[in-house]
Amino acid sequence: MSTNAEVQKMGAENALATIRKFSRRVQGTGLVKLVRNRRYFKRDTSKIVKKKRALKLIKRRADFRQKVKEGKISDTPVRHSFRGQNQKESTQPARLGEGTPIAR
Repeated sequence: MSTNAEVQKMGAENALATIRKFSRRVQGTGLVKLVRNRRYFKRDTSKIVKKKRALKLIKRRADFRQKVKEGKISDTPVRHSFRGQNQKESTQPARLGEGTPIAR
């Protein structure tokens, strides 16, 4: 397996910037992550463990569906917006100290 990551110096770009650009390009290919994962031998999971995991997942899904039917939980999870996107402006001004963690 070979992966090529080529970077050329642009204009008045210094050597450090070129090295940084190369590092980003290599990380973008996923090569570093792949090599670190293969660093140590990792045994495959056994059939019994896979079956137990699958059965646990099936049971968890069935419990979830049952709770939705009973009305104990909502079917669709509440999603929070990112950094001000789709946020409605509150009519009341924020009070001092609101939303800040309490130091212990």
